[in-house]
Amino acid sequence: MEGEFFNETSYRGTKKFSQQDVKTADATGFGAAADDYMERGIDLNEQLIRNKPATFFMRVRGDAMTGAGIYDGDTIIVDRSIKAESGKVVVGILNGEMFIRRLEKTFNKVRLLSENKKHATIEVDASCDSLGIWGVVTYGIHQV
Repeated sequence: MEGEFFNETSYRGTKKFSQQDVKTADATGFGAAADDYMERGIDLNEQLIRNKPATFFMRVRGDAMTGAGIYDGDTIIVDRSIKAESGKVVVGILNGEMFIRRLEKTFNKVRLLSENKKHATIEVDASCDSLGIWGVVTYGIHQV
């Protein structure tokens, strides 16, 4: 080792530094939110889709669900593997027509509620075979 020069960094750890010594320190002590994704981009399929084979994207036409934040021209993500329960926004088929409504189930009655006062509630007999729940809406995507 004689005659060899060993160059080392001047960094000796963080214990000896104060915030005044580090000019670019973040005063809050937190990194940027995107730091976790620096190696790769954010994959919306990974974030928004739970069950790929049962998930579909649909374009909305109409204003029946504006109160729920779903507007004309929006894209909705529909998962067919989720059980349709009371209170969920569903895509249903009634008499051959497809629509989006909030499902309300009681003991002997099924109601499909609009989130816009311009549209009436659809009352369906619980034993009615003409109503089919196609899937449950999990996300609505709209342009701002």
